[in-house]
Amino acid sequence: MSDLVIVESPAKAKTIKKYLGGNYEVIASMGHVRDLPKTRLSVDIKKKFAPKYEIIKGKEKLVEELKELAEKSDKIYLATDPDREGEAISWHLAYILGLPLDDNNRVEFNEITKNGVTNGMAHPRSINIDLVNAQQARRILDRLVGYKLSPFISQKIRRGLSAGRVQSVAVRIIVDREEEIRKFKPEEYWTIDAKFIPKGSRKSFSASLYSDANGKIKIENQEQAEKIEQDLADAEYMITKVKHGTRRKTPAPPFITSTLQQEASRKLGFQSRRTMKVAQELYEGVDIEGMGATGLITYMRTDSLRISDVAKEEAAQYILNRFGEKFLPAKPRVFKTKSNAQDGHEAIRPSMPSLSPEDVKASLTSDQFKLYNLIWNRFMASQMSDCIQKTTQAEISAKEYIFKASGYYVDFEGFTTLYVESKDTEEEKSTQLPPLEKDMPVKCKELKKNQHFTQPPARYTEASLIKALEEYGIGRPSTYAATITTITSREYVKRETKTLYPTELGEVMTNLLKERFPKIVNYKFTAQMEEKLDEVEHGQEEWVELLDEFYSDFDKTLKKAKEEMEGVKLQLKEDQTDIICDKCGRQMVVKVGRYGKFIACPGYPECKNVLKFVEKTGVKCPKCPKCNGDVIVKHTKKKRVFYGCSNYPECDFVSWNEPVNERCPQCGGILFKKKGKKPKLYCATEGCGFEKEFVEKDGE
Repeated sequence: MSDLVIVESPAKAKTIKKYLGGNYEVIASMGHVRDLPKTRLSVDIKKKFAPKYEIIKGKEKLVEELKELAEKSDKIYLATDPDREGEAISWHLAYILGLPLDDNNRVEFNEITKNGVTNGMAHPRSINIDLVNAQQARRILDRLVGYKLSPFISQKIRRGLSAGRVQSVAVRIIVDREEEIRKFKPEEYWTIDAKFIPKGSRKSFSASLYSDANGKIKIENQEQAEKIEQDLADAEYMITKVKHGTRRKTPAPPFITSTLQQEASRKLGFQSRRTMKVAQELYEGVDIEGMGATGLITYMRTDSLRISDVAKEEAAQYILNRFGEKFLPAKPRVFKTKSNAQDGHEAIRPSMPSLSPEDVKASLTSDQFKLYNLIWNRFMASQMSDCIQKTTQAEISAKEYIFKASGYYVDFEGFTTLYVESKDTEEEKSTQLPPLEKDMPVKCKELKKNQHFTQPPARYTEASLIKALEEYGIGRPSTYAATITTITSREYVKRETKTLYPTELGEVMTNLLKERFPKIVNYKFTAQMEEKLDEVEHGQEEWVELLDEFYSDFDKTLKKAKEEMEGVKLQLKEDQTDIICDKCGRQMVVKVGRYGKFIACPGYPECKNVLKFVEKTGVKCPKCPKCNGDVIVKHTKKKRVFYGCSNYPECDFVSWNEPVNERCPQCGGILFKKKGKKPKLYCATEGCGFEKEFVEKDGE
């Protein structure tokens, strides 16, 4: 007889089996085995929100297999993921297998290594019912909002829409930013920029006008700029102040779930869903040459910055051996975790710091290597010495005007030799000033007035949206990937390169929710609900009371909205067409059915005329001008977008890249848009080779 260990995935099962040996049977539950059925609400509101769980369709055979193995086993261990969701899966498994809830059969693995597995198995505990209740409360809360609100939204706007406690707020954030951009009024301002050459030097340096006799200067128009330019026409310039200093840059902390998603988006161009998929693979175990199945990183759903002493020691030894003593700080770094963070797990780090990315590259997929490299570099850098920069600030005076120049150079690279964190905004570029001294005369080589306009706030990217969700306290980092996937797949938000725009549908739905269900899309209210769910997790809040408090108000609001909006249907501009129904003469509209969009007569049921929906790009077919076909958007069976001719099969033009209404300046061919970190327009004509940077126009 052997002991049974139940985990969530086959990859994880394989890795753990390697460490546990022949006395253990390790099997995967393939995620959740029991859940609320998709087709019904399955929550008895009148009976304290009692959920009606069922075995997930298609998992009946697996459940029977689990029961058979459980009966034959001496001991059963529930080793699902070490988080709220994993705890719930263990609870459901205990129910199905008839295991006592007070039995010490729950084990956690923060890392899938020999030590991680051994330590986890050595410290079993009972199922944490508070953690389970927090998951149940979240699941039921989301079910109530989704199943009660979605039909109302669908009825008032378009069939098949959904609303959600977190997803609707995420869409609102993007919509609110778009409104900010539209309302933004640029303000004109000018700068006076100069290039100076110190006496006895050939090297010039840049400086900008900072102040005049009245203090810090603000140049609002061309007239002001020209007056200053005239005042300085025959001026003599002198350095009146030089200040040298030293500044230290400290490394970023190791990753948590949210920062990993942000940085993978910035540095690798990964969408959050892709990042979490690959991170899961690295955590569960990868076949490494000479080592077998090995978990390469710690658990990837965490918001703690804690690092074990063992990991710090391993990192310090590696840094000492590879970079030298100078690159080690006086003592290991400790990073402070946010007060509201879940501290159940360490930060995301390599499970074996001595195992460098190059050591395992041959055994990893391209995505696995890229992400492991990112995690490893970030962690190692977090344990390295500061970067030391030598700074110089100088003031150059002429008449009553003062120019300022600043620069720095790196005196000691420290952690930056390995890793530098990306930012959403451009950082200061390293410039080194020539040797400057007080009372040194300088020659003005160039004096320019430059016109500028204040810029509107930037649209969100995945990285900046995740950052905003985290700052507002909306959702959990582990759910961000799913949230972003939902709002883009349902076309509430569209993605152009990395930028997220709200669609008309997203805006209309958000405005309806803001008007009728203000709490549902209120940032503070949603954040407060997250805090209450955390309180349930810590045993400080009753989950049924939380649901009751929310639902009583929500139900009243929903009933009121239904009464006041009876018979009201909101029309979208994008649903209107210029097609006239050939059967009754009405202007046809776009509708959404079970299988996607189609064009229909608004006179249904009197008139049942329907046409196939075709999404045009506005570009004529480049392959065969004679066919007069339009380039239209098409989809593969896996929903990947490609472009083809509307006259198919007569014309077989296809392209993965979108053609644009712009001709090649070299050969006159159609240009195509190639997506990526730096989108380009290129000519596909054989032998041409023309390409240029794609400049995104507003709203494009």
